[in-house]
Amino acid sequence: MSNEAPVGNPNEHLESLSPAPVWHFFRLLCNTPRPSHQEEAILAKIQQFAEQRGFDTSRDEGGNLLVKRPATPGYEDVPVVTLQSHVDMVSQADVEHDFSRDPILTEVRDGWLWAKGTTLGADNGIGVAGALAVLADDELVHGPLEALFTVEEETSMGGASRLASDWLQGRYLLNMDTEERGEVCIGCAGGVHVRINEHFVEHELDAQWSFLTLSVNGLNGGHSGVEINQQKGSANQLLPRTLLSLLDAHEEGSVAIASYQGGEMSNAITRSARAVIAVKNADVAALSAHVAELEATFKKELAEVDAAVAVTVGSDAPRQATLSAEDSARFIRLLGALPYGVERYSDEVPGVVETSNNIGVVQLEGGHLNLDAMVRSLRDSAALALAARIEGLARLGGFSAESTSFYPGWNPIPHSPLLTRFCDIHTQVEGHAPEVKVIHAGLECGIIGARYPHLEMISFGPTIKGPHSPSERVELDAVEAFWTLLRRTIESLAKEPLPA
Repeated sequence: MSNEAPVGNPNEHLESLSPAPVWHFFRLLCNTPRPSHQEEAILAKIQQFAEQRGFDTSRDEGGNLLVKRPATPGYEDVPVVTLQSHVDMVSQADVEHDFSRDPILTEVRDGWLWAKGTTLGADNGIGVAGALAVLADDELVHGPLEALFTVEEETSMGGASRLASDWLQGRYLLNMDTEERGEVCIGCAGGVHVRINEHFVEHELDAQWSFLTLSVNGLNGGHSGVEINQQKGSANQLLPRTLLSLLDAHEEGSVAIASYQGGEMSNAITRSARAVIAVKNADVAALSAHVAELEATFKKELAEVDAAVAVTVGSDAPRQATLSAEDSARFIRLLGALPYGVERYSDEVPGVVETSNNIGVVQLEGGHLNLDAMVRSLRDSAALALAARIEGLARLGGFSAESTSFYPGWNPIPHSPLLTRFCDIHTQVEGHAPEVKVIHAGLECGIIGARYPHLEMISFGPTIKGPHSPSERVELDAVEAFWTLLRRTIESLAKEPLPA
């Protein structure tokens, strides 16, 4: 299957937006499919662009790409600045869309750029476009630059975790993955995944059983780090809650699970989930009434954040093999017991989530269960402790669980010279100092900083709303400000080097 966009001129309107250099490269990103683990097509285009301009390029074993641009003549001896962004994007859609083949189609609405029914990929495509625009800027005065383009950030921080040692030469790193104008980030949560892979023996049921489809839809979803504090509904919490309620409302062994599909990304709050279940014929009418009552309850509980939540029962599911009654109950009770959402708020950073869990992926098909929960915390010890607790819950139910893909948080340095310089530039550009933030979302800075502890790092970017969902959009004016800040910061570090 080709990774090339279809013929034609998708997203041609982006060429008319300002700042033109950033939107030119963002168009390239939109037109080139780049879901996590399928980044080769966009990396090849970036590498071709860089080599055509005579820049050195290299790849490490993690699949990351590094582009080096020599300094403006006369500025060769100033410290190297590293620009860093990830090229992959989250794949979520409300329309039919093949993220491995189709371009992201965009439109401007009320000062914001949206995608048409899919995630936009401004997270972190705007950062990538900004780095490419810097590499293409012949008027910019700069010292030696290197642009690091990482892979697999959205699934496991895989590219940053496999980053080559002794590869980067920068003293300062500008990460461009923060999503709020007027803020600069100096610290973030780390994380760990808890995964369950289990295989069940399936059974055929007789004619006394009816097969139904039970679905939860209408949720907004979103980023499990940025928006977990908004207490949005997760379909991987609400559908198990529904199943558990049905299980407890009827005699033991009266509900059997055939399949379950909920979520595709561990770092996205699950917008919809669907299960095929079997119940005794005599229980069908009571089940439908019970589900209607639960839907009304969910609408009341989520009225402020997910008022459109819907729980539906369909009677057209085909007959199929199911888990045993005992295994069905174990599966339902496990999902019902898993923690979801905010576990604890930070004492040191008021208002910021310290620790949380997102039940990102639950897939049961053909008797095989794949579950991926993502734990985040500003404290590595707290992340590992919650992961161990989830493992313990799973083992109580007879499941094998494993904590994997741990990555460290980014510990803030509140008074670094780089931060002070950026705050001064921000005041000049925006008329006020930025709000200095520590965020619950994961950034690659923690992993990169562990490998390159001498790096001074900050993260900034334009305003992006609804990341990891089809409501993702980026504010046009904020991109203009982001581009100005990026250029001014690079020029300032060249013309007025910070003290060593």
